[in-house]
Amino acid sequence: MQRSVVINIVGLTDRHLGENMPNLSFFCQKRSKFNVKPAFPAVTCTAQAAYVTGAPVSEHGIVGNGWYSRELAEHQFWKQSNHLVSGKKIWDVLKEENPNFTCAKVFWWFNMYSNVDYSITPRPMYPSDGSKEFDVYTSPMGMREEIKSELGSFPFHSFWGPKSGIESSKWIANSAKWIEKKHAPSLSLVYLPHLDYCLQKEGPDSLKINKELQEIDNVFKELYDFYTHRGVDVTVLSEYGITSVNRPIHLNRVFREKGWIQIKNEMGLEMIDLGASKVFAIADHQVAHVYVNDISLMDSVNDVLASVEGVERVILPDEIKELSLNHERSGDIIAVSDERSWFTYYFWDNDKLAPDYARCVDIHRKPGYDPVELFIDPKIKFKNLKIASKIIRKKLGFRYLMNFIPLNAELIKGSHGRIPADLKDWPLLIGDFDSINEEHSSINAEDVYSMMLSACRKNNVS
Repeated sequence: MQRSVVINIVGLTDRHLGENMPNLSFFCQKRSKFNVKPAFPAVTCTAQAAYVTGAPVSEHGIVGNGWYSRELAEHQFWKQSNHLVSGKKIWDVLKEENPNFTCAKVFWWFNMYSNVDYSITPRPMYPSDGSKEFDVYTSPMGMREEIKSELGSFPFHSFWGPKSGIESSKWIANSAKWIEKKHAPSLSLVYLPHLDYCLQKEGPDSLKINKELQEIDNVFKELYDFYTHRGVDVTVLSEYGITSVNRPIHLNRVFREKGWIQIKNEMGLEMIDLGASKVFAIADHQVAHVYVNDISLMDSVNDVLASVEGVERVILPDEIKELSLNHERSGDIIAVSDERSWFTYYFWDNDKLAPDYARCVDIHRKPGYDPVELFIDPKIKFKNLKIASKIIRKKLGFRYLMNFIPLNAELIKGSHGRIPADLKDWPLLIGDFDSINEEHSSINAEDVYSMMLSACRKNNVS
């Protein structure tokens, strides 16, 4: 019987299908296509958790790409352990039904210590000298050196940061092919991030994204031809749609003005002390988890949030429970921006006092998501020369700081996280679902799980 691959093309929506994506458009013609009401928050980690478990946030526990650990009194962003995702995953169910079933996760998140059979995920090395060396993590571990020896090193600079581009998605696609050739999994989950970069930098309405659409369409075509030639059934999926924005909201600066943020001076720069702060926000695109360490301030925080321009919705504890967002990792209050706005993590009032990580690509230290990491500061003169000098310092073993990221959130033109009003901005599920009732053209994010499960059962190896 047939095997299956789910190709997750991040940011793909109905708006993109057409002349710039002829291969994906043709793929849609003879298959079922569903608009997927995004998981909420509509961000990578939450969406993927919903897809592989079919459960709401209150059950799988992934409240966003990051959250505040009340126990550690620290923020946690972009963690990799699959143990963070509660509940039985799709591969668990299929393995119970068929002991011959195998699964590969190719750059899907929460990809470490999962009980899939084959996995590969980005994982830098952090030597004790303070440097960072780009690398990947694989399971089985021996696959790491094998795949790098054949494909070369993963182009990490193309995966995130100012140099983000198509090369990372090409490498990921090639690694998926490599695993398919070597191991022929029953189900492969493949993550292609390319559109995430241009849509946030340029916005979904920019003509500049046409070339990017064509590039990822070509990568899809190569994967489609490869898998279908090997008799593998292809499904296309996306996680969210990115909409135009032009207004950043700095909630932590607002809270600082109220005296709720605790600032710590470290070597002349400002750091936020989350554990000592009365109120703070963990910003994640268009959604912010607001943690209220001083519960007596709940009403005041609600009033302040409601008065902030660009905040469309303030979700209080009772509604958090009604929406099945209640989990120990969730904020005490959840703020949602309007369509044209998004939340930054910024907490400093003077850029000269911003923490050193603010001007770097530093996704783990920042207490919030920072899409401005996609840019090099346009104010820097002779940027190529300065970057080269930092690289030389690195190679010579000297300390260095790749501090080229601007502190101008106005640069961001696209965001996601809220539920868009227009279905054309919802993610998609496209595939051969013969046994699925297509009476409705839209489904919930949690329904993706059951639809993938049905497709896998139909195509499961015996």
